[in-house]
Amino acid sequence: MPATQHQETRSQRSIRLEDRYGAHNYHPLPVVLERGEGIFLWDVEGKRYYDFLSAYSAVNQGHCHPKIIGALTAQAGKLTLTSRAFFNDVLGEYEEYLAGYFGYHKVLPMNTGAEAVETALKLARKWGYTRKGIPRDQARIIVCGGNFHGRTITIVSASTDPDSRGGFGPYTPGIDVIPYNNLPALQRALEHPHVAAFMLEPIQGEAGVMVPDPGYLRDAFEACKARNVLFMADEVQTGIARTGKLLACDHEGVRPDVLILGKALSGGVLPVSAVLADDEVMLCIKPGEHGSTFGGNPLAGRVAIAALEVVKQERLAENAERMGHLFREAMQTLVDEFDFVKLVRGKGLLNAVVIEPRKDGRTAWELCLLMAENGLLAKPTHGDIIRFAPPLVIGKEDLNTACAIIRRSVESFA
Repeated sequence: MPATQHQETRSQRSIRLEDRYGAHNYHPLPVVLERGEGIFLWDVEGKRYYDFLSAYSAVNQGHCHPKIIGALTAQAGKLTLTSRAFFNDVLGEYEEYLAGYFGYHKVLPMNTGAEAVETALKLARKWGYTRKGIPRDQARIIVCGGNFHGRTITIVSASTDPDSRGGFGPYTPGIDVIPYNNLPALQRALEHPHVAAFMLEPIQGEAGVMVPDPGYLRDAFEACKARNVLFMADEVQTGIARTGKLLACDHEGVRPDVLILGKALSGGVLPVSAVLADDEVMLCIKPGEHGSTFGGNPLAGRVAIAALEVVKQERLAENAERMGHLFREAMQTLVDEFDFVKLVRGKGLLNAVVIEPRKDGRTAWELCLLMAENGLLAKPTHGDIIRFAPPLVIGKEDLNTACAIIRRSVESFA
């Protein structure tokens, strides 16, 4: 029955309820989704969309992958949570699998990406005091401007984004912010004798898919080694095959001292994150010094094993590399043809297109609305940048169709 002025659509009702009863800490596109499969999403009115956000790269394996959902349902009917007060029959198997998969001695399981980052920060400080000999409460962590590591108080203390940081002080001390992709700045910061760790995103996703210069990661890693400082890579968004390698650090052959994972570690099915390190670092944490009620639960373990098996079995890193080249080639034609499409950048299937605001005031937000009307979902960041990150299971035919939707939307925008 058609909607009248007195009758809401399902979408309108969902949006109204969120606005009325939910905190106003997000500004979503006005699309209400109810189903996902592979690279597609459907809204409550039945319209199908190409998903080019992948829940901020959490759904690398595609929506509701049958192997992952199978692992979830099988374990959910058996045992979901014991807490770490007891052993369970999944955790050790999961830790062994994860450690072998990424090549580390130890795994510390958590739930969200922000929790994993906080865990890494605590681990770095503890290592600094117990191994490096930094005086008590004097440890320093170096981070990069433009970073997005999460939204906890300590993490926003490291942020340079006014929206993330403003109004949440006092801030956590002991954090030094340097420019991203600036090796001399890092070398100067490393001269401080109390630096425990340097933490960075190998590619800054939320900042607009900022890709560092070739060699920067390798040089930064070697600079840290020369100063006995931990190199910590936040691969929550860039890891799990997103950039065309298993890890973004793999592009330069860098093995972080501390590896931070989340998002696609579960294929987007439930919150699963982890910190990986070798014994010298990980065993600085003793019983009672860190933990999580849900971290390492058997449901998460089974799901994460299945999610990582999908990445390997379906060769998603290789596919991301191939499809990423095709996508950037298609977007470059838009850069060449339309003066307001300024540039495209990225690696694998983590890409961004910069859109110059129009003279009539329209921005990347309005272009994203046009793309949604045409059947493709993406979201702007920092006003003028659109991030494009489809599930890594996308094939050439669907990629070409999606690129045609983007082109049609850009032409309408023009």
